[in-house]
Amino acid sequence: MKKIGFLSFGHWTASPQSRTQSAADALLQSIDLAVEAERLGMDGAYFRVHHFAQQLASPFPLLAAVGAKTRKIEIGTAVIDMRYENPHYMAEDAGAADLISSGRLQLGISRGSPEQVIDGWRYFGYRPIKGEDDADMGRRHAEEFLELLRGKGFAQPNPRPMFTNPPGLLRLEPYSAGLRDRIWWGSASNATAAWAAKLGMNLQTSTLKFDETGEPLHIQQAAQIRAFRAAWKNACHTRTSRISVSRSIFALIDDRDRGYFGRGSQEEDQVGFLDENTRAIFGRSYAAEPDILIEQLRKDEAITEADTLLLTVPNQLGVAYNVHVMEAILTSVAPALGWH
Repeated sequence: MKKIGFLSFGHWTASPQSRTQSAADALLQSIDLAVEAERLGMDGAYFRVHHFAQQLASPFPLLAAVGAKTRKIEIGTAVIDMRYENPHYMAEDAGAADLISSGRLQLGISRGSPEQVIDGWRYFGYRPIKGEDDADMGRRHAEEFLELLRGKGFAQPNPRPMFTNPPGLLRLEPYSAGLRDRIWWGSASNATAAWAAKLGMNLQTSTLKFDETGEPLHIQQAAQIRAFRAAWKNACHTRTSRISVSRSIFALIDDRDRGYFGRGSQEEDQVGFLDENTRAIFGRSYAAEPDILIEQLRKDEAITEADTLLLTVPNQLGVAYNVHVMEAILTSVAPALGWH
C-alpha cells in the first residue's frame, strides 16, 4: 500500500446530532477536511457524487476550491455517475479544476449506483439510444469523455470568428495535459474491471461489488484486481496502472471512538440485492484497537493487492473528529501496512 486518502459522501441533515446541518456546511467542511488531511500527510481527498440527495453532487466547484486551498494532496471523486454527465461540458470543467490544482485531479467515474429517484438521468436530459440500457449509456458517455481528454481538435472553426483561432480543428478548452491518465473507473464486476483496463483507466473498487462467486468481498476484489492487471498487460499500455480500494476503518483510541464504533460494528460482509436480478456483497467495517486492526487488515487480500486505500469518513461527526480518525490511522495503523 503506497497511498492513503479519505472518501467523504458529504451527507448533511438538520438533525441535532449532526455537525453538518446544511449543504453549505457539507461543502465548506469538505474543503476544511482536505486542508487538514494534507497537513497530516494524507495522500488523497476524495468525494462521492450523488444526485437528488442531501449529499455532495456536481463535484467540480468543490474540487476546484480544494485545489486552490491545498498544494500537494491528490483531489478526486469516487465516483461520478456518467449516466448524468455531458462529456463535453465535463471535459471543460475537469480541465479547469485540474489546472487550478496544478495537475492533482484523480477522477473516479462509473456507470452509477442505485439512486434516490427512478431513472434520475432522464431529468438531466439523457436517454439510452436504441439497443442500450442505462449502464451502456453511462459507459458510452465515459468513452466520449476519454476521447475529449486527448485534446485532439474535432470542431470546424468559424471562418469569421469573434477571436482569432489557432490553425486546424478546435478542441475544448481549457485543456490539461496528463488528465487522461488520471481517470479511474469504479467497477463492481470483473468484466467491467477488464473493460476499464483495456481503455487505460485506473481501477476503483469500493465496499460494494456484484457477488460473482459467493466468497468474502476482499477475496472477490483481489481476483477482480488481478483480472484488471491481466487485461492492462494485454492492452500493452506504457504507463503503470493504479488501483484503489475503499474501506470503513476506525482505530479505537479513546472513549469517543468506542462510543461511536466500539459496539455493534458490522464485522461480517452482508449480501443483498441491488435490484431483482443483481446480487451484491457489501463489505464489513473494521473497528478495533490498533494492534488488532493491523492484523485484520493484513488479512484483507484486496488491500494487499491495491496501491491506494480510501478511508470512508463519517463527515457528519464534524471536521475535528474526522481529523482525529485519520490521524489515528496514519500514526498507529498505516505504517505497519507499508505506508510511510
